[in-house]
Amino acid sequence: MIGFVGGTGPEGRGLALRFALAGETVMIGSRDLGRAEEAVNSVSESAPPGSIRGGLNDQIAANSDIVFVAVPFAGHQPTLEGLRDQLDGKIVVDVVAPLTFSRGQVSAIVVDEGSAAQQAQAILPNSRVVAAFQNISAEDLLIPDRAIDSDVIVCSDDSEAKAQVIALANIINGARGVDGGKLENARYVENFTALLLNINRIYKAHSTIKIVGI
Repeated sequence: MIGFVGGTGPEGRGLALRFALAGETVMIGSRDLGRAEEAVNSVSESAPPGSIRGGLNDQIAANSDIVFVAVPFAGHQPTLEGLRDQLDGKIVVDVVAPLTFSRGQVSAIVVDEGSAAQQAQAILPNSRVVAAFQNISAEDLLIPDRAIDSDVIVCSDDSEAKAQVIALANIINGARGVDGGKLENARYVENFTALLLNINRIYKAHSTIKIVGI
């Protein structure tokens, strides 16, 4: 079971849809059950029947084998602190890119721990934190028949957890998981999201990352 904490936004819904299309069972979570159910309804018609369900964040964290964190960065720390017990021992995939928006310019937020993923690991010392999926276009993910021509850079200090998340990236049509090394490298991947969004604004496009030479 794959769960999404704070999965009602475009990134969470898009990834949930793609995993459901690949045959996984998925749960989308929210602090508000109505919002979770609304998010499920928005993507369920494009997914196999019964493959996506909704629930409260604490239920999602408790009942899922792999938990994706897709909350806005402002709610990142308090959300994880409130779910520490439910996430104990689990693979936690942090897709959060700390960003700020001002007059059309996107900038990366400096995180004391180094990155959102490193903050998650500090809050969840008994969880297996993996950073991934920050650079994929949420809009493209929500178009079920569109191939995702993108690499997914995956960073973690836990080699087994990292391998499982790379395998998840590979089941998304067109995507490829790439080993990005230790969790400390997550800061570069998160910060690069700001550059991609600024490029998108200039070109009115959905730019992404492709690693060549490997």
